Amino acid sequence: MENDEVILLDFWPSMFCMRVKVALAEKEIKYEIKEEDLFSSKSSLLLKMNPVHKKIPVLVHNRKPVCESFIIVEYINEIWKDKAPLLPSDPYERAQARFWAKYTDKLYDFGTRIWTAKREEFAGGKKDFIDPLKLLEEAALGDKPYFGGESFGFVDIALLGFYSWFYTYETFGNFSIEAECPKIAAWGKRCMQRDSVSKSLADPHKICEIKTIFKCWLVESQYCLCNSAAAASL
Repeated sequence: MENDEVILLDFWPSMFCMRVKVALAEKEIKYEIKEEDLFSSKSSLLLKMNPVHKKIPVLVHNRKPVCESFIIVEYINEIWKDKAPLLPSDPYERAQARFWAKYTDKLYDFGTRIWTAKREEFAGGKKDFIDPLKLLEEAALGDKPYFGGESFGFVDIALLGFYSWFYTYETFGNFSIEAECPKIAAWGKRCMQRDSVSKSLADPHKICEIKTIFKCWLVESQYCLCNSAAAASL
């Protein structure tokens, strides 16, 4: 395993790529990052390694691609099984971890609505985002230090992908996750004390900055389209 070639096709703001980075860091796996620029185009390598969905992340292990973040994390856990198990050994607990990890993906669409919404839509977007986060806090985390109890693992990695985006959601939606979900906020700070997490997650302020620029471009593009349509109707 020491001579394995491990490459991650990455896009730095992606919460799904961050999941993979944390898993690799937990296992102390050395790997190479090939950064994709999805703001412009997709590389020929990405199209070759993931011809079906053409999306990141893709883990290329000894020239063999593995796609989809949860599948990649489970693959990492199975291949490098001698260190830092990411899933419980008990079948029921493992099934529960997979269930709650998959549940975190609900946050993607709700979070996107927040930073792309018009001001009058912010309130609804906030509720849609906070409600599933509260459910995670109450039903899955509770008073435990991590979702797996004393052990950092699969569900933590799943939600941590969104943790770097919390600042963006709060900024655009004008709310505080710490005020709404204090246990989730405390969990995030606890996770950030791990080197595998702090060195793998993107800077929240940089994410917010790039999304602010992108939203301005989106608004400007919509404005131009409306003006063009109005002119065409004259």
